[in-house]
Formats: sequence, structure tokens, C-alpha cells
Amino acid sequence: MNDLRDLIVRWQRGWAAARALPAAEDVGGALRVRSMQPGRDIEYVALDAGADLASLTRLAGLVAAEDSVTWLTVPTTDPAGAASALVAAGLVVLKHSELLMTTDLRGHPQNTPVAPYRLLTQVESHGGDRVVTATVRHESGEVGARGTMGLAGTDAVADRIETMPAHRRRGLASAVMGALAGSAIDEGVDHGILIASEDGQRLYRTLGWQPVAGVLIATTPGNTYPS
Repeated sequence: MNDLRDLIVRWQRGWAAARALPAAEDVGGALRVRSMQPGRDIEYVALDAGADLASLTRLAGLVAAEDSVTWLTVPTTDPAGAASALVAAGLVVLKHSELLMTTDLRGHPQNTPVAPYRLLTQVESHGGDRVVTATVRHESGEVGARGTMGLAGTDAVADRIETMPAHRRRGLASAVMGALAGSAIDEGVDHGILIASEDGQRLYRTLGWQPVAGVLIATTPGNTYPS
């Protein structure tokens, strides 16, 4: 298994843990996931697009054959070539510029929110998987920021890191990420993986995360990226 393929498999495993999803099905060149998200019931995660863009034609056919709304997530070192292959296969590319990123959590910055905010972390087990959550709350009780890490093997996969609009520009997302990283280390996990949206990439870079590959998201015509 090449390095990128291995990393994609590990990311998916931790992402599934973070969202309490069923185990993925290996369909040859991709993982088929029942993601059960609004506007995304099924998701295929391409495993070989880094080295074999032709594989996307077959995967596009699998996506088109699904009865429910289905995405194809494509980590690749050739985003432009992958986008062209997806369009030629009849899909619509919804997102062109997300990134697969990694970091060594042992060097992750730690940031403590200041009053009137407080930070809470929790580790739970779900069916053998461990999930870390971090929440920053305002003294009013409002959630200012939150996030999750799914722990699988030596990997911690960050997911759904968000800051609420009224609480932005206060360093709360950095505090959440630092708390998640610290809890993962306490659980014996030291390798961080995530897929970063365009909005999140600047934050993660400032915290030491490094891009490994581009990530495209495609679907059949008529479907849209959920808000």
C-alpha cells in the first residue's frame, strides 16, 4: 500500500470513529461509506487517484448507480487532473480546494481561552472506538467553539471544528484544537490527520499542520453541497 493510500484509509477510519459511522466497505480502489449526513447518504472515498486518475471513471459509475445522494471524495496529488477526469466521467465537482493535512500532535500548540470563556474536554468510547470532544462555552452558557477527534490506532482525526459566528476572532478554534491534541496525547495517540476546508486551512497551518494532498468532492449533476 503506498503512503497516500495508507493515509486515506487511516483518515477514513478515524473520521468514521468521530461520527460513529458503520465500517466502510472496500469496493476496490475506494471505500464505500454510509455517512448518513443531510444531503450525503453515501460517500465513496477514492484510494488510488494519487497514482491512477483513470480509476475515477469506474468510481463515477458507482456513484451514479446509487439510489440516494452520493458523494465521491478524492484525495489526490494532481487536483487539476482529477477534476478533469471527474467532469469527463459525468460528475460535478463541488469542492476543488480542500486539503488532506497531518501533524505530530506532540508539538501541537496549546491555547487556553480567557474569561468569559471556559474549555471542557471529554473522552468517550463508542463500540470500541474512542472519541475526544472539546467545547468552549461563554459564561452565558452559549457554545463558542467545538470540535471532535476520532482515535483509531495511533491516529487522531480532527472533525467538525467550528466557531460560532458571534464568537469568532477570539482564538477559540485554536484552543479547541490544542485541547483535542492534548487529550489525544493523553490517550496514547500522537499522529494527527484531517481534511481541511478552504476556511480552515489558514488556522491549521498556523498550528503546524502540513498539507499532503488536495481533496476534491464530486457528485452527480443536480446535487449541491449542503450548507
